Amino acid sequence: MHDVTLTFDNGPEPDVTPGVLDVLARADVAATFFVLGHKLADPRCRALAERAVAEGHWVGNHTYTHSTPLGRLSAPEVPEQEIGRTQALIGDLGRPEKLFRPFGGGGTIGRHLLSPGARDYLAVGGFTCVLWNVIPEDWKEPEAWPERALELMRPLPWPLVVIHDLPTGAMRHLDRFIGTVRDGGGSFRQDFPPDCVPMRAGLEVLPMAPYVAGLDSATAGEQAAAN
Repeated sequence: MHDVTLTFDNGPEPDVTPGVLDVLARADVAATFFVLGHKLADPRCRALAERAVAEGHWVGNHTYTHSTPLGRLSAPEVPEQEIGRTQALIGDLGRPEKLFRPFGGGGTIGRHLLSPGARDYLAVGGFTCVLWNVIPEDWKEPEAWPERALELMRPLPWPLVVIHDLPTGAMRHLDRFIGTVRDGGGSFRQDFPPDCVPMRAGLEVLPMAPYVAGLDSATAGEQAAAN
């Protein structure tokens, strides 16, 4: 089996996230919650993020509205509205290494993830950009996602799994998923596989061009050298 990193996107949700935290606590699994800014503005959701941090989990930024991948939004104010506004709400719940995950629009990876302006905003702000390599589509398959996740994980040396603490019913199977991974000899860790982290603390450690709209390799190299 594998080392597995477990992450949750699109919360917090008052009717779901408490149960997720309960399962993680019983299983002694530390995860990362990539939260939405507009949810974190709700005091009930903020309290859940506070609980997550108090229980050893990390909180990262997953945009404010989660409405359109940033690579499809070219307006210059968008990075501040989507990334900066969310980071301000995260505040002292964030790690010194500010974590950001772009919205993929269904879990796909490509140049739609970031605009050049968003990429520059992350670099100047010292963000770490965290992608993924396992999307079991729990929002589509709330009953069968654990089996799908295990299938996708099998060929990978270090899977980074994205699931969602949303009211789909999928999180009823979180405990079963964790148990199946461990029964197969796997273990959980909180850090991220290097091939899923193209930017760390604002520095490009892998080519960013595959994730930035309209950014070719030569331009990416010039921008990386300038930052």
